Amino acid sequence: MIMNILLALGAIIVLFLVVVATRPNDFRISRSTTILAPAEAAFAQVNDLRRWQEMSPYAKLDPAAKYTFGGPRTGTGATLAWTGNKQVGEGRLTIIESRPDELVRMKLEFFKPFQVTNTAELTFEEGDTGTKVTWAMFGKSKFMCKAIGLFMNMDKMCGDSFAEGLANMKTIAEGATESRALSFSSGRSLNHGQPLAAGAATVQFN
Repeated sequence: MIMNILLALGAIIVLFLVVVATRPNDFRISRSTTILAPAEAAFAQVNDLRRWQEMSPYAKLDPAAKYTFGGPRTGTGATLAWTGNKQVGEGRLTIIESRPDELVRMKLEFFKPFQVTNTAELTFEEGDTGTKVTWAMFGKSKFMCKAIGLFMNMDKMCGDSFAEGLANMKTIAEGATESRALSFSSGRSLNHGQPLAAGAATVQFN
């Protein structure tokens, strides 16, 4: 009886290992949105990692998390390291490629609760109807990730977070663009449609 149970258990384990091993070795998760603002407005939120928390969907998971910045303030070489509770863990973002108003590509390293390294990138495509922003993450699927993927929909879990982050970016970028437009319009109206004289004040609407 015990032998039969052990054989059955062994068969289940072998089957599980085979199923996990046959899952894809690579993954890619992405979400997109269209922002009614110039590409530069959205790009600036990502290229400066000190502004990352303004749009990050993960910041609210641990308001007490600690952040450390390194390298240049913007662009290639800038880093953001964090350590927090069990929900955010510990990791580091490093910008490895930056093309103004087009692309920010980052090395994404997790140290806790597990160690994994992936690539994250945000692309910006400006068109007649706004700027299409795509947030993507891709990399190699290690055995543990493949196993977790059997029980959790990683595309939905990460994809929902990306969509939330893009919605935050949209609100910030469109708000900033509207504020600048109102400022310009108000400045002109103060002079009855004529350019402001040197030293004249500009009214800001925030």
